Amino acid sequence: MLKQVLEVIDLIDRGTIDGNQVIDLFKDYPLVTAITETVQGDEGTTDFVKIIIQGKNGKLSKGDAPTLGVIGRLGGIGARPSNIGMVSDADGAVAAIAVALKLSLMSIYDDRLEGDVIVTTHICPDAPSQPHEPVDFMGSPVDMDQMNEYEVVKEADAILSIDTTKGNNIINHRGYAISPTVKEGYILRVSQDLLNCMEVSSGTHAKTFPISQQDITPYSNDLFHINSILQPATATNAPVVGVAITTETAVPGCGTGASHEIDITEASRFVIEVAKGYTSNKMSFYDEKEFEQIISLYGKMNHFQYDPNLNK
Repeated sequence: MLKQVLEVIDLIDRGTIDGNQVIDLFKDYPLVTAITETVQGDEGTTDFVKIIIQGKNGKLSKGDAPTLGVIGRLGGIGARPSNIGMVSDADGAVAAIAVALKLSLMSIYDDRLEGDVIVTTHICPDAPSQPHEPVDFMGSPVDMDQMNEYEVVKEADAILSIDTTKGNNIINHRGYAISPTVKEGYILRVSQDLLNCMEVSSGTHAKTFPISQQDITPYSNDLFHINSILQPATATNAPVVGVAITTETAVPGCGTGASHEIDITEASRFVIEVAKGYTSNKMSFYDEKEFEQIISLYGKMNHFQYDPNLNK
């Protein structure tokens, strides 16, 4: 897994990188489809990338195995011209593309997963930065609605959202952590299956991070959000879990020289193992019966997925 992470870092740590160079990584894999599209936003353009790895018994093969969505969430991979080089915020894109590379390699060595995996992210080497407490974030040339439109695929039965989550002082360990499962406006309990997977793949105690109700509401409502890691949950009814790449200290998303290859590799390895388990129906993101009971007791909470000022 480290090999794939280093390969992706070497590629995207360039001022001239674009989506076409990323999808070229996948041209020799017959069971993989990789596409890119340039999208215009208010503050520039970015290249959205989608990589589809076909499973043995997935929907693309007319099977019934679950589909996992993997999102590399970020504002941009670079903040040029003010900051030269790959920014900390790029870790989500690096991890997602590295996961796609590893799964693609597995697909030609007869280690195909049961279900399909769809990896999405975007490539922007000159994204804007924005003020945030306690340290500055990376902004994005496109807005959150555009990001969700291209990254949250309707085919996904569950989603892992990988995001650099270093610009805070509430997660203070270096490595990665996972969030509680978010579904249809509810913050559910942390999946025990994912906790077990994390402990096996990392060899250490599982790490989780707290989220608040406003973290799972749309960015457009002007409430405080830890970052965009759980914004995909506002655009789907599939369960979403955040995979946060973390540090002991608050690190700005626009900071360079702040990406740690081993931490990205550990998070990527976890995602690979979840993909194996989830697409073969051996792993669950949430307890379906318990969720039904919550709905019966307290009703639906989908209104938290929308900005009431925009959805009147």
